[in-house]
Amino acid sequence: MNDLIGVKIKSLRKERKLTLKQIADQTNLSISFISQVERAKSSITLESLKKISEALGVNPSYFFSESDKQVAPAVMRNIISKTNTLHNQFFYRDLAGNIENPLFNPILVLLNPGATREETYSHSGQEFLYVLEGKLTIIIDKEEHDLNPFDCIFLDSTTPHNWRNKTDSTVKFLCISSIPL
Repeated sequence: MNDLIGVKIKSLRKERKLTLKQIADQTNLSISFISQVERAKSSITLESLKKISEALGVNPSYFFSESDKQVAPAVMRNIISKTNTLHNQFFYRDLAGNIENPLFNPILVLLNPGATREETYSHSGQEFLYVLEGKLTIIIDKEEHDLNPFDCIFLDSTTPHNWRNKTDSTVKFLCISSIPL
């Protein structure tokens, strides 16, 4: 799936006549990292994808679409694959289905034991996190909060935030973020 994301990033960047340097300047990501993602030599985290999405003017779900988006709702079944979850610290699955230009971005996130996002991140909009399994530690403006199953938090995404799994078990949670207009 990361191969397709990289291809779509490069295609959209070229379509918009943007250079790697321009995207790097807008996102605070390195040119080499963006290039590696485009060539499927490096995987991408959700926060990096959000930064690139904003720079390219698209919803992050654009990069997850495997077919043309439609207006009709679609039931998504068996959305977690064991092979996808074993290779990365993180597993993200866009749950927007076939909805074109959704107003919010629902994502299922699995964090393997010890996983953490690289750095604190802020972006426009709002986020709602709901823990399904495990114990999620979220850091909001340097303050830690532990969320257990069925706990949730709503936050302004412009506040620096991060999340991590400090446990020996996988954490599964929903991340629903607003899409800047």
